Amino acid sequence: MADHRPALEQTVTGARERATGARGAVGRWVPGVRTVTTYRRRWLAKDVVAGLVLSSLLVPQGMAYAELAGLPPITGLYTTVFGLLAYALFGASRILVVGPDSSLGPMIAAVLIATIGSGGDPAVAIGLASMLALLVGVTMAVAGIAKLGFIADLLSKPTQIGYMNGLAVTIFVSQLPKLCGFSVDADGLVGEASGFVHGLADGAAVPAACTVGLVTLTIIVVVQRWLPKVPAVLIAVVAAIAATSLLDLGDRGVDLVGPLPAGFPPLAVPHASWSQLVLLLAGAVGITVVSLTDTISTASSFAARTGQEVRADQEMIGVGAANVAASFFQGFPVSTSGSRTAVAEQSGARTQLTGVVGAAVILIMLVLTPGLLRNLPQPALAAVVIAASLSLADIPGTVRLWRRRRLEFLVSVTAFLGVALLGVLPGIGVAVGLSVLNVFRRVWWPYQTELRRAPGVPGYHDVRSYPDAERLPGLVLFRFDAPLIFANARVFRGQIRKLARTDPRPVWIVLAAEPVTDVDITAADMLGALVGELDTEGTSLVWAELKDPVRRKMDRYGLTAAIGPHASSPPWTRRSPRTGREPAPPGWRRTMGRPSRVTSSPGRRAEHDGRMIADP
Repeated sequence: MADHRPALEQTVTGARERATGARGAVGRWVPGVRTVTTYRRRWLAKDVVAGLVLSSLLVPQGMAYAELAGLPPITGLYTTVFGLLAYALFGASRILVVGPDSSLGPMIAAVLIATIGSGGDPAVAIGLASMLALLVGVTMAVAGIAKLGFIADLLSKPTQIGYMNGLAVTIFVSQLPKLCGFSVDADGLVGEASGFVHGLADGAAVPAACTVGLVTLTIIVVVQRWLPKVPAVLIAVVAAIAATSLLDLGDRGVDLVGPLPAGFPPLAVPHASWSQLVLLLAGAVGITVVSLTDTISTASSFAARTGQEVRADQEMIGVGAANVAASFFQGFPVSTSGSRTAVAEQSGARTQLTGVVGAAVILIMLVLTPGLLRNLPQPALAAVVIAASLSLADIPGTVRLWRRRRLEFLVSVTAFLGVALLGVLPGIGVAVGLSVLNVFRRVWWPYQTELRRAPGVPGYHDVRSYPDAERLPGLVLFRFDAPLIFANARVFRGQIRKLARTDPRPVWIVLAAEPVTDVDITAADMLGALVGELDTEGTSLVWAELKDPVRRKMDRYGLTAAIGPHASSPPWTRRSPRTGREPAPPGWRRTMGRPSRVTSSPGRRAEHDGRMIADP
């Protein structure tokens, strides 16, 4: 009888390998599955404790940020629960915490006001906010699947600083009336600031509300400053609730949160009309850019601490899934939170089970003790938001920009003014536009300089660094630190013409072409015409240290026919067709090809900073 055991073993081994491969594929797209299969028992106690500590911050902040977005406080808790659960399944980071965010609150409110106006029906606002979360989630998830994580680079650091500073001031001013127990009917930073001042002048402030709001804010700021490991928000909120119960603040004109709806969050499919959808989609794009930038920066920061690798595209999918999940339970757009992630990390969190525990605590509270927060004063929630706005501002970063680079400082100030004067949504457009224009400016007018021989220093160097450097007779060395494209072709041509007409007129203009990483069609046409023009005037344009990929492009453009080579000349050299003179002064060769030093000493290396081109 034949022995079939080897074949059976091969079949079993193949099945195991296929199962392992399938688990690996699932783990890449759904990291929560991998976390479950690799979870270690010794992590459990730390994750549970961290989740309990985290929940003390999730509840008041979730409610406060919901009101910042113009929504009922309960929606902040719904959003927190399902955002945490979805990210635990699809998020790549082990400890990153997602949920309602202070930086998104004003943007959500601006979208809702633009769609239904101020003072609209809360039920309608909740439905539109859920639709907004769905749009943000789908946009971010699709961008993650398409590997578009580079979108986060649309906001440069100076623009981010200016935008966040503007957002901090906007949030701070918007919460001042609530902190003092009254409201203003105004939109925008200027209108709300004016309304607050007029309200104070008219005696609209409630003394008890001002007291509880300012005391709550003081507790949060002082504890965060001097006892950073202590849950400042929890202590302040508990103190505010206790003060309400002991001093009957509700009877003294202080608005309270009141009892929350009991039971599990209701399932509701987001919907909106076509006209509303257009406005929501425009807002979703801006929220996505801000959320994406915040997510990548926060994930990178905490990954560096724990030695993890940031998977930007999977983070986008995770946050996108959190938004989609929240949208079906009366939620609104979410993002990552640096402050809550820091709390989870300091509390010993090891995995996303921390977030799951936090979500479970909130659900238990909603089902069993919905009246627990009924005596929480509204001014206390305003204090929580104001404390968060203070953390958004980056004054030291702004001062650093002023001291180190004034132009970047002006970009930051412009982004700040865009948010402060135009509003949050136009402000993000201004911020992105400034970043793009700043990149374009550097390409359009790049750094360019002449290189000369400095006494006592080998090689050729930037004349701005060595003002006493001397030019070789009849020769100009020129460096252009950018790719040659349509945007700067005219600038390049103008500078070469200016050098060619200096007195005495140079015979050779040598371009140190190592920084030139590209030449497009527009620049190629310009070069062809420029070479002919210079030859007519008795000046030859020489290329040195040209990179191979760029040389091959110039071959395809046919530039070698205008610049060289000739059969009677060495490779990539050219003799002037009009003058018939030698290709270069003694010790130089005219070259347009592989990166090579323009030097008669092939063994000598150029400096890495590109200032020394040759030493003939």
